[in-house]
Amino acid sequence: MADSSIEGLTCWLIDTRTLWPGQQIKDAAPDVLRLLSGDERDAVLRKMFIADARMSLASALLKRLFISRALDIPWQDVKIARKGDPKHGKPCAVLPTGSFADIDFNISHQAGLVSLVGWKPPTGQSHSALVGADIVCVNERDDYRTIDAEGFDAWIDIYEDIFSEAERWDMKYNVDYVTLLDGRIVKGRDLGRLDRGIQRNKDLAITLNTGVKCSFNSDLLVDAKLRRFYSFFCYKEAYIKLAGEALLAPWLKELEFQNVKSPKPGTVARCSTHGTWGEKVSDVEVILHGSKVEDVKMTLQAFEEKFMLATAVQGLQDMEAPPFTKLDLENDVLAFAALV
Repeated sequence: MADSSIEGLTCWLIDTRTLWPGQQIKDAAPDVLRLLSGDERDAVLRKMFIADARMSLASALLKRLFISRALDIPWQDVKIARKGDPKHGKPCAVLPTGSFADIDFNISHQAGLVSLVGWKPPTGQSHSALVGADIVCVNERDDYRTIDAEGFDAWIDIYEDIFSEAERWDMKYNVDYVTLLDGRIVKGRDLGRLDRGIQRNKDLAITLNTGVKCSFNSDLLVDAKLRRFYSFFCYKEAYIKLAGEALLAPWLKELEFQNVKSPKPGTVARCSTHGTWGEKVSDVEVILHGSKVEDVKMTLQAFEEKFMLATAVQGLQDMEAPPFTKLDLENDVLAFAALV
């Protein structure tokens, strides 16, 4: 990053999966920890598992990097406080005057990845905006145990406090596409009533519009539905983080997503190759309290085979977030911190 200044919308990603090897973050990254405030450092060191500590450390670095560059202030002068609730409110940058800076940012992390979405009004403008971010990793947990025991529909109903009845029906019985083992993609509309399937380990067969007969295992159908569920989840998390709300927001089930499509995956890193980005979708419709939300633009970007990253931007007249830039820890973060 030759030019340290930033403005407009910013989307960054750091992959911590190969950073700071070892069992204890205090031993793996002592010099990097010194770049944080005492409170930030304590938050990192409280993490029991080093995988969580890596993400916590990267989150703190990304926030400092964004605020330092957006406000053009020294790294060590960055101050963060929470709006509203001092414990659960949305983190915001604090100016030397003690007031909140007119910028906004949001961090998300999951399974080793850490993302930041940020907003700084362009020069000469004072347009305020809110941003939200979320990352999901499809089937990171053992989702199959409950699905195999009770069916996909029962598994979806576990989340009845988060999703509306209409959303849960959509997730149970609709599917965008099924990717077969040979790489062919069968669109949901070509599945007929097979899209109602909720059990794994079943043999399925259809005849495509081309007349070609196609057989596959229902595991692939359930995997497609799982990916779609996590698309819904990622959208919902990113939206409620616009204003710093949590999944306990009282209006959660009145926030509905329609026209949800799960983006096709990229490829996982193998040997000397890097993981690749997959499809990006941005045509989801947001419904709140029964009315369409017109001032929020959302995107969902696939990364590697299992990750999806959501962005939510409010107040910028249908402007969606740009593609994510994958940062290099040494060159993009630590080198900047050393310079300022």
